[in-house]
Amino acid sequence: MDYDTWQRDCRAVMDRALPYLKQRLGDTAPGEKPALVLDIDNTALETDFGFSFPQPANRPVLEVAEYAQERGVAVFFVTARPSIIHWPTEYNLDHAGYESAGLYVRGLVDLFRDVAEYKTAQRADIESKGYTIVANIGNSASDLSGGHAEKTFKLPDYDGQLS
Repeated sequence: MDYDTWQRDCRAVMDRALPYLKQRLGDTAPGEKPALVLDIDNTALETDFGFSFPQPANRPVLEVAEYAQERGVAVFFVTARPSIIHWPTEYNLDHAGYESAGLYVRGLVDLFRDVAEYKTAQRADIESKGYTIVANIGNSASDLSGGHAEKTFKLPDYDGQLS
């Protein structure tokens, strides 16, 4: 798998996500606080395709996030990255063009939890703050399992070849 194939495959998934968001956001109830949840590595950022810092945005995902943000949707990031790199991650997301409503990274105790369980708990926390997660986008099953999102969109990871 090469970069161009990955980008084409990501674009195909986001080409399904955008019409869904257009329809879903048109049905937003008064007072509802819609949210979009994104994974970071090989979802929001191009982690496995180059070794630069800051890492560039995954353009198809950024375009969907920008569309959502322009319509008042809060964009949250839920990652398995450890808290020690919270600040560089936050800087990278900002530099790549994302406007973050919140960044969830794993604290010391979370490093010993199952990743899927951890990410599910973070989405539940976002909901506890009054948000409705209208979509959750990630490239691995652990990004999407456990509920707490109306719809999920799975980007390619090519049987675990991408982190």
